[in-house]
Amino acid sequence: MKKQIIYFLAAVLIGAGAYGVFEAGNSYAQQAAIQSSNKVSVKTTPQAAQNVAQSAFIEVSPLEVVKNPQAYLNKNIKMKATFDKFSTLGLDYKPAMKKSEDYIGILIRRDDVTDHVMPLPEMKLFLSRKTAEKFIDLESGDKVVIEGKVFSTAMSDPWIEITKLTVISSKKPIKAS
Repeated sequence: MKKQIIYFLAAVLIGAGAYGVFEAGNSYAQQAAIQSSNKVSVKTTPQAAQNVAQSAFIEVSPLEVVKNPQAYLNKNIKMKATFDKFSTLGLDYKPAMKKSEDYIGILIRRDDVTDHVMPLPEMKLFLSRKTAEKFIDLESGDKVVIEGKVFSTAMSDPWIEITKLTVISSKKPIKAS
């Protein structure tokens, strides 16, 4: 058993020496400089940067966010949902202020109810009015992907500012341009 431990320690020390960790006569600062000069530089492409940015979003279901809003506070989330309607719900509420002059709220449907169409008012979703103008043709029942940041948990509800809204299926036929 002692021989195995000695062989293990010797292998670790030899391996560390091979990687320049324990070089005789070098101070820790010199060793750090040697190690940093040996690092490989990696250039990122715009596509790689976009992939990293997209991965910064946590994919989650709307009901999971409603069940535990505090876990998503100050985090970027991405969720699939069914659009219900535009709304003024939650606007101008001082603890989580989004001004009605600048934003419009949207409601999505609960995805745990199959027999009835029910909105999910516990989730406060806000879209800038400028962006909302692009989605004026959204209809109740259209499928969307919402990307946004949970900026508050006032009243124990998630309050989300939408940064990107994508329609993935619509009741209306797509017009040819």
